[in-house]
This record gives sequence, structure tokens and C-alpha cells, in this order.
Amino acid sequence: MKFLKSQPVLLSAFWLVLVLVSLFTRSYIPIDETRYVTVAWNMWLRGDYLVPWLNGVAYSHKPPLLFWMMDAGWAIFGINNWWPRLVPSLFALGSVFLTVRLARLLWPHDEQAPVYAPVILLGSALWIVFTTATMFDMLIAFFALLGLVGIMTAWHGKTLQGWLLLGLAIGGGLLAKGPAVLLQLLPAALLAPWWGKGAQRNWRQWYLGVLGAFVLGVLIALAWAIPAAIRGGETYSHAIFWGQTADRMVNSFAHRRPLWWYLPLLPILLFPWLLWLPAWRGLARIAKGMMNPGVKFCLAWLVPAFIAFSLISGKQVHYLLPILPAFALLLAHSLPQQRFTRSDQVLAALAAVIVGAVLIFMPHYAQAHHVAPWISQISPILGVLMIAAAGLLLLADCRNGNFEIWKMTAFGAVVVVLTVYLAVIHTAGLAYDIRPVGARLKVLEDQGIPIAHAARYPGQYQFIGRLTKDLDVLHSSQLAAWFAQHPNGKAVVYFSTKQSLTGLRAEYQQPYLGEVVAIIGKDAWPPKFDAQDSGQDEE
Repeated sequence: MKFLKSQPVLLSAFWLVLVLVSLFTRSYIPIDETRYVTVAWNMWLRGDYLVPWLNGVAYSHKPPLLFWMMDAGWAIFGINNWWPRLVPSLFALGSVFLTVRLARLLWPHDEQAPVYAPVILLGSALWIVFTTATMFDMLIAFFALLGLVGIMTAWHGKTLQGWLLLGLAIGGGLLAKGPAVLLQLLPAALLAPWWGKGAQRNWRQWYLGVLGAFVLGVLIALAWAIPAAIRGGETYSHAIFWGQTADRMVNSFAHRRPLWWYLPLLPILLFPWLLWLPAWRGLARIAKGMMNPGVKFCLAWLVPAFIAFSLISGKQVHYLLPILPAFALLLAHSLPQQRFTRSDQVLAALAAVIVGAVLIFMPHYAQAHHVAPWISQISPILGVLMIAAAGLLLLADCRNGNFEIWKMTAFGAVVVVLTVYLAVIHTAGLAYDIRPVGARLKVLEDQGIPIAHAARYPGQYQFIGRLTKDLDVLHSSQLAAWFAQHPNGKAVVYFSTKQSLTGLRAEYQQPYLGEVVAIIGKDAWPPKFDAQDSGQDEE
């Protein structure tokens, strides 16, 4: 029984439940997850593990670490769907345990922070959703935490070990997603005189250590980048050295999204914690003067990164993942001296009741309004379960602090699973599951039939369908000429859901995100309907 009560076992078990729920309730979601697994698939098919490829072109948008990890798993376990989804999840689990280690380094005499921080992190809505997302940000979160552990290890006197960890973290982060990792690590390292104020330090040696770690990290990344640039050619070389750094930063200040875009999303991304009254009391204690070196360290990590993400116009919610552990650490450190009552859960429970009522009402609303057809299929049982979860939250005992944190974490997970996985993704079905399209394209490919894609193509069908040949990517205005050259060919086209598609002579069609995707032959082109680009944004 002691084994079942140990923190590593509980954390791992909770993580495993999240992974299994995701694996059994959804497939790869277009367009990001499908694109990244396709790049790894192309690496596998080509046997070229130096330069990533997509649609026959060197893929410069992301470094190769995630793709390497996917291919390594396929080499061990064979080609499968589950391994690429498990890779970021393993980094998520590693991040949870690094959070424990960092808490102990920040507050050696605080016994509760290492216990609370990983649980708060696991229970945050943003972390729950992206724990199983086949994307790069969880890798950045891991390497950021590894580097921060390195900084604090060096601070506590183990300088060689600390700077080596920081250098490895910078190198791994650069190979995972480029310079984004530096936003997490350099401010905390460079602001040491602020968060470590009063300590007797040789700052010259400190900054030489930071510089040495930075050089080590850059050398690790260059060990891949230089050979890849030579292999990929001039355009690819410019893209990986400048397109992911200077060019992207310059273009990012066009402010497509306002500075404050993240702020109204925080109650959702940090659910249930920002609706939990003890969290506000704890954060207020920090604001009123609980400014010890550990708190200041977390702020030196969190604040500069959040400001940078707010300034960059191309905002995405998952960009905040690497700084979420800073929030968890600050909250965990501020909680131990508090007493918990049932009234503390009222706001979180009320939010769940409102969401539950919306889930019950939405099918009736969908029948009377023009919305996505799948909304009418949402089961009202999910809303009832949500309201029941709110009731259990209020009824459960709240005298034990550790139990209280786990209770809120479980509650947050239930809310996310019911809404995101079951009410939206699972109910939406084919709108987010493109495996049937991929399977039909594979049949056509095996028959030697040419296939065109009449829209921008982020590769969403390649791995899903196990396709081994690139599709002919063109604009819908070019389809007539393409069909003239390939009279037996088939084309993938997209239509708006706002028009009736009755009479469309498609060999196959299904919902696709907010559109309809169809596979048609020459006899169905041009249709009497307006075909359109798939409407997917570029990276």
C-alpha cells in the first residue's frame, strides 16, 4: 500500500490515465499533428535523417529532434500510430519530475512545494490537453526545466554539473524547436544578481559559466545544422539559420493578435486554479512581499518569457506550456500555510455547472441554428456528469492539504476530458478524424491512380494513409488542365459547409474541420459548387 501512496507512482498513474484517454478517444488532429508525423514518415521512407522533408521540399520550419524520436520508436516497435503520440507525453512526464527537482533546489526547507507543484502542473487544463499532443512545446518545456535545474545546481556550488546540464538543455531545446528555449533559460541565468541578491558570488565566473553553457548548446545544435545546411542547399540553409531566428522575429511584430490576447484566456488555460480561492490568497502573499530568491527566480523565468510571447504577433496557447511550471511552483510555494474550506471550491464548481448546462443545451441550440452538424450529437449525459463532478467537488473532505490539491487536479482533468475529448473531439468524429480519407487515398495509390490535392497541402493524409508518393499539389483553377493530363486521376477538393452539396458526384466525402473534403474524378469537375482552399494557416 505504501507503494501506491508514493508520489512518483501517483504522478505516473495520473499521467498514464491521461495518455490512455487520449489514445482511445482521438486520432491525430489536423493540421499540426498530422503534418509533424508526416515529416517523420517522410524521413523514414527516404532514409534521410539529416534533412526533414514535406511534399518533396526540404522542411525548414522545425528542427529534427521530434522527428528523430518518432523514427527511433518505429525502428524499435515497428510502424504504428501510438508511438509518435507517446513521445511528447514522455517528455511531459519527465517535466513533471523535473518540476519536483527544481522545487527542492529553489526551497530546500519547504517540504510541501515539491509535493504540490507537480500535482498543480498535472491538473492545469493547458497541460492536460497538450500532454498527449504531437507537437514541440512539451519538448521545450522539458529542456527549459532541465536547464533551470542546471542553473540552480550551479548556484548551489556544483558548477561543472550545473553548466553541463544547462548546455545540454540549450542544445536539446535548439534541436527541438530552435531559439525559443533561450527565452526560458537566458533571463533566469542573466538575472542571477537580482534573484540571488545578497549572496557572495564571483559574477565574472558566473557569467563565464553561462557563456560556456550557451556555447556548448550552440555547438550541439550546429553538429546537426551545418551538415543539414550543406545537404539541404542554399534555400534550406538560409531558412534554418535565419528564417527561424531573425526573419521570424522581424515578421512576428506585425501584431496579427493584440498584446492582451493571452490574458482573457488564462482562466481557461489555468483551470481550475484561477477559479480556486486559495490560489488567489497564495499569489497575493507573493505580491505582498513573499519575495525570497526562489520566488524571484520563478519570476525571472516567467515574466520575460510571457512578455516576449505577448509581443510576438503569432500567438498560440501552447506557446505558454514551457512557463506553466513556473506558475505551478509559485502557487505550490504559497499554499502550505493556508487552511482549506468547502467555500474555496465554489467558483470552480460553479464554472463546471455552467459548462455542464451548456453541454446539455447545445444539441437543442444546434437544431435551431446553422452550426456544425456534430454539435447536435453531443450527449446531454456529458453535461450531467459535469454537474455531478461539481457536486462531488463540494462534498469531498477538504481538511487535508495534499488531498485537496489532488482533488482539484482530478476535477480539472474530469472537466477537460468531458469537454475537450468527449464533447468536442470524440463527438465531432470525422471532422477531426481523417483516417477514412487516408485509407481511400492509399487504395488509389496502390492502384497506380494519380492523385492531386487542390489546395495548400500540409501533408495531413501522408502518414495517416501510409502514402509513399507525394500528391500533386495545385490550385483548384489548375484542376481542369491536370485532369486533361490525368483522365483517370482523382483529386482531393474542399467545399464550404455553408452550401448544399446535394448532387456532388464525389467518390467519397466527409466533414473536415469546418469544411467538407471530397475525392472526385474528372467527370465531377468542375462542380456546380464553389471549391476552395482548405483554409489552413501556414506555420
